[in-house]
Amino acid sequence: MKKKTTIYDIAKKLNITAATVSRALNNQFDVSQATKELVLKTAIKMNYEQNKLALALKSGKSNNVGVIVPRIDSNFFGSVIRGIEEELNPHGYHIIICQTDGNEVKEKDNIDALLNAQVDGILISTSSSKDSNFERILKKDVPLIFFDRKKSLSNVSSVTINDFNGGYKATQHLIDIGCKKIAHFSGDINIEIFKERFMGYKQALIDNNIDYQDDYVKQTMSNLEDGKKAIKKLLSLKNPPDALFSSSDFAALGAIQELKEKGIKIPDDFSVIGFANEPFTKFMELSISTIDQFPREMGKMTAKVFLEQINNTEKVKIEKKVILEPELVIRKSTLKK
Repeated sequence: MKKKTTIYDIAKKLNITAATVSRALNNQFDVSQATKELVLKTAIKMNYEQNKLALALKSGKSNNVGVIVPRIDSNFFGSVIRGIEEELNPHGYHIIICQTDGNEVKEKDNIDALLNAQVDGILISTSSSKDSNFERILKKDVPLIFFDRKKSLSNVSSVTINDFNGGYKATQHLIDIGCKKIAHFSGDINIEIFKERFMGYKQALIDNNIDYQDDYVKQTMSNLEDGKKAIKKLLSLKNPPDALFSSSDFAALGAIQELKEKGIKIPDDFSVIGFANEPFTKFMELSISTIDQFPREMGKMTAKVFLEQINNTEKVKIEKKVILEPELVIRKSTLKK
């Protein structure tokens, strides 16, 4: 393996001190312009690469920002990441993306890795119920911003959508088209966004004098198989539902596939609405009604909150709670004739 060029190699080549080489490479004022140019030219010729970690330790700034998401292969999180990068890149920041798969241990490991890499901030959509993971970040005085899935911690900013309103709008739409027996795929209620969507669903039923039925609510993962399994259980009930509000577009798609296999007509006999506005929802022959979360805008806003925090010259902690408003998108799966 070829040995990496160091500042000592450059110093030896030019017959100057390593300290002078270091100051020249870092463009410090006490080195002449001629020496700076000579050192830089020699460094390029010798394929010298600066040790970014050492530089970050010395300067206290790495120009890297950690972004942690539950899953990368989701259009929602991909769009959030794109928004973050679009906003941060012009300011000289690069992002390091980590995936947790919804696993708390993996999330902790990701946080440790990012802190060890001396990132300037951590932007996270959390899957953890433990505050201790985040206390470690705050103790190191590293800016922490939650987006989408958040924890309510003092002096910590967040950018979310109004999930309660999203759940309410979806359920109210089903009621407006004549549905009375509305089921709900809830997601993990321990995660705040899913709890809020469930509460919005429940409140819409109450406001329209429709009885809430506990057996109409099924906790599902955000995937097709869970959607299929959950709708089978709902259809086997003595009094099955006539509509579904799913807190996940993927689970909604699984339910639709199962309903079609059973010969149930959508939306005439059964209406379905999802959540997230994943691209496939509009490209299917039976397009799926959903709630748009505006992920790219969420990413941009998360980055803006981080920049505001990192550029704050006062020693006062900034706590900003940004809540974006979701939008109802009506498509074929709820368009009754």
